[in-house]
Amino acid sequence: MARLPYLDADDLPPEQRDLLKRPINLTRLLVNSPGMAKAFHTVGGYIRSKSTLNPRLRELAILQVGWMEKSEYEFTHHVKIGKEFGVTDEDIQNLFLETEGKPSKLEPLAKAVLRGAREMVRELAMSDATFAEIKLELSNEHMVDLVVTIAFYCAVVRVLATTKMDNEPQYKEVLKQYPIPGVK
Repeated sequence: MARLPYLDADDLPPEQRDLLKRPINLTRLLVNSPGMAKAFHTVGGYIRSKSTLNPRLRELAILQVGWMEKSEYEFTHHVKIGKEFGVTDEDIQNLFLETEGKPSKLEPLAKAVLRGAREMVRELAMSDATFAEIKLELSNEHMVDLVVTIAFYCAVVRVLATTKMDNEPQYKEVLKQYPIPGVK
């Protein structure tokens, strides 16, 4: 059960109701601080809609963070979102293999992006070798977008865990196909 209330549009003044255009639990909880909700969604909106980073690579990086942190909410939401941006079931299975240090069929850049996300989760930063490998393929702009995306979602999973965010039933369905070890 969430540690803070989920608000609905009727709980907000009319000028703030647009903050709930996407009334998922994350948004409904964040609007307890309308200013923070707006700032949060500005960054999240840029990542999803304005970044020129390849969206499949972006979503793979976000899925890696969610999987590593055992964040049911983040992982299940981004399985659904990722599929809208070209992530396949095979990609997700290969992400699991990569996480376990096993060979996968992912292309080298995707493997490096996943490794970079794992390093940022585990070690705080990407190693020089991983950064350099990714940088061979991506522009400076894309590198900034990738690093900030991974860092942002490292923060998001901590918000979700600390507030004990409840996952919506339609996203829990994802767990039937992709159960997260150690998560009930």
